[in-house]
Amino acid sequence: MSARELIEPTPGDKRYVRRDEKGQFKEVVDVGKSSAADQRQQAKTKSKPGHGDEGDR
Repeated sequence: MSARELIEPTPGDKRYVRRDEKGQFKEVVDVGKSSAADQRQQAKTKSKPGHGDEGDR
């Protein structure tokens, strides 16, 4: 799976996106919701940089 990339399509609207092999958006998540979800989870594995939603940091 590709790393999350931070984009800001309009000022104040930040989102994490993942891209597929063609460079098109595969997954788009709002930063606030993603951050809150990351903090609620107690993952058992460490994550690599750019993959914070897939384990502990």
